[in-house]
Amino acid sequence: MSLEHRLKTFRGRIEDYLDSKLPREDTAPERLHAAMRYAVLGGGKRVRPTLVYLTGETLGVQIERLDAPAAAVEIIHAYSLVHDDLPAMDDDDLRRGRPTCHRAFDEATAILAGDALQILAFELLSGDTAMIGNPRNRLAIIRELAVASGTAGMAGGQAIDLWAQGRAPDVATLETMHSLKTGALINASVLMAAWSADHPDPALIDALGRFGRAIGLAFQIQDDILDIEGDTETLGKTAGADSARDKPTYPSVVGLERARQRAAELCDAAIDALSGLGESATALRQMAAYIVRRDY
Repeated sequence: MSLEHRLKTFRGRIEDYLDSKLPREDTAPERLHAAMRYAVLGGGKRVRPTLVYLTGETLGVQIERLDAPAAAVEIIHAYSLVHDDLPAMDDDDLRRGRPTCHRAFDEATAILAGDALQILAFELLSGDTAMIGNPRNRLAIIRELAVASGTAGMAGGQAIDLWAQGRAPDVATLETMHSLKTGALINASVLMAAWSADHPDPALIDALGRFGRAIGLAFQIQDDILDIEGDTETLGKTAGADSARDKPTYPSVVGLERARQRAAELCDAAIDALSGLGESATALRQMAAYIVRRDY
């Protein structure tokens, strides 16, 4: 099966699962539920759930075990976009080719939608009966997502991002920001799948962690590049928004060519981390290359 076919298959699977787990719009409170569904089901690359499925496939994990982790990480990602787009944060009007959640509804509803989505993600992980039954593994899955969402992950990275506007951070600070704000959830996607295996080997967890950290940083560097080279219609969000806000990006700090080189280096490092997994990790290697060559 080609990577393109896998991407299409896994996107379809996660869309159906998300649709089944999100509250229906015709149940109270209707407006809040409508905003939650709007935020999650409005398109997107679904990179994080795809990584859950691809990693699980590499390790021979039953796909039913992976649905809740895949949905949970995507729901956390969706909640973060709702809050990042708010006037108090990035003040964006466009997301995934549509008005941002607070524009389509209102700021208060968007805040509540983000709050409720965050809780829903952990509700799925704690209650889904198809996930791995081993309580140690399930707790490890929950912890991976929790840490990746908090001050040691996404929220911490966003705080650095807000601090960095109008400043000129060095490369180390920029990589820390990117690794936390974006990379942590991508890494968690890989590790949540690894903990879904019956007997995850510590050396394997370490290798997949190195893979996840490398592609997580590469993903954000490519996003920075696309903010310069992409167009609004293709990206589904306002191109050039980071530059307009005087936000530091990889190209603004080291230049466009060095940014491309760094993304390629990270892709190579990610692929190298999978050397011990043989042919079973072919699709994960292909995914690493896809992350740094995508155009949206």
